[in-house]
Amino acid sequence: MSLLAPPPPSSHSFSSSLSLSTDSYRDLHHHHRIHYPITSPRFLFRCAMRSASSVAAPKKKKLWKQGEYPGDVAGTSSFDRNKRRSPSKTIKKQPDRKNDLNTGVITVTEALSDSISNKQWLRALEVFGMLKEQPFYQPKQGTYMKLIVLLGKSGQPQHAQNLFNTMIQEGLDPTPELYTALLASYSRSNLIDSAFKVLDQMKNLPFCQPDIYTYSILIKACVDASRFDLVESLYDQMTEMSLTPNTLTQNTVLAGYIKAGKFDQMEKILNGMLESTTSKPDVWTMNTILGLFANTGQVETMEKWYEKFRNYGIDPETRTFNILVNGYAKKKMYDKMSTVLSYMRKLSFPWTTSTYNNVIEAFSDVGDVKNMEFTFDQMRSEGIRGDTKTFCCLIRGYANGGVFHKVVNMVELAGKLEIAENTSFYNAVIYACAKADDLMEMERVFRRMKSKECRGDVTTFDIMVEAYRKVGMNDKVYDLEQERDMMLNLNPK
Repeated sequence: MSLLAPPPPSSHSFSSSLSLSTDSYRDLHHHHRIHYPITSPRFLFRCAMRSASSVAAPKKKKLWKQGEYPGDVAGTSSFDRNKRRSPSKTIKKQPDRKNDLNTGVITVTEALSDSISNKQWLRALEVFGMLKEQPFYQPKQGTYMKLIVLLGKSGQPQHAQNLFNTMIQEGLDPTPELYTALLASYSRSNLIDSAFKVLDQMKNLPFCQPDIYTYSILIKACVDASRFDLVESLYDQMTEMSLTPNTLTQNTVLAGYIKAGKFDQMEKILNGMLESTTSKPDVWTMNTILGLFANTGQVETMEKWYEKFRNYGIDPETRTFNILVNGYAKKKMYDKMSTVLSYMRKLSFPWTTSTYNNVIEAFSDVGDVKNMEFTFDQMRSEGIRGDTKTFCCLIRGYANGGVFHKVVNMVELAGKLEIAENTSFYNAVIYACAKADDLMEMERVFRRMKSKECRGDVTTFDIMVEAYRKVGMNDKVYDLEQERDMMLNLNPK
């Protein structure tokens, strides 16, 4: 069946019913917690969705005072160069350059400031070179600090090091902040060995000792590189210097252990935070832990930790509830998912794109087109813009429901809304083609994906290999497997 075939009659619309449990669940909350009444989950979901219309959106405050709005004034054309608006009271009047005796100073310094603000590192270095040639130039630590930070964020650690050396040659004394900025530039570029050399230099200078911020930057770099052995050594150094990890540092390590699957170390860090007085867990900690159990389908453990964090005094945020919704959706526990959504409305937590994506994905996975469309329509009626994941879920949902002509509609709508067509998007379309047994269309989508210089991933090849294997096209299977292996060799993880 071709995806480009005309839509079938309306009598072919798909709607699948779910047999949902109406058993009551134990409470997640007390007073401020969620209660799960014995009510039809489908009714709860519809109530949660329709309650949007009863919540009036607050009026946006005007950002401009009267006379300050930078548009056309009544009776005055914005293109009339002979007429000038009076400047806003909140905008400083620019100095008269003609009467300014130090025009050269203002021009060079302003150009440097603009280059740094616009993150133009090469331009900033050029202008800084011009500034140093001026007779009025005086080296300043603040200027070097801004430039080193810019170079670090721009992935230019060697330029940052050269600038640091030049600063020393000009007679400026380094500070802990400047050393930390240099260390951060190496850390951002994953040059961990060089970052450790900077740390050793700091430890040998009495007035440039590393602080908790210095160690936190280096610990994050080690976590990102999965160098957990170095993380332990940094913890030991901090203990020797009587430095206590703060919450930000611990959250970074916690997320790293979760990503690496080191759950024993994760639990050790978390228990330490719960007992600590200086690095107490916060809502970021809460979201990290709940996200772990939601993504792995451990709903009961997720609920247990939610209660534990709430009893600890941590208040949830919108992202917290989105994680709960995602966890329940993955386990097809639609009654609990609906209750969380209703609770968000009750406490005026906004439903975000992520919230709707979780709900749409839940119905998409089981091909429940009717409720999937209802959710998407509600999303659009509230003025919430969908993203790539939204359309991926919709495309897969229509494919799972057998409504293939609407896949084409979604692809066209995504194009009109300028939704990013990344690998996940193409995978969803390829999946729909495979579901429809339209292998010619699947191959055309794959070729278009390549022409757009969008690389396929393992999922791309797995879908296509399975589709060709299903009909016995072993030559196609062999070619795709060869191409997949080549891709994996070029991009090893």
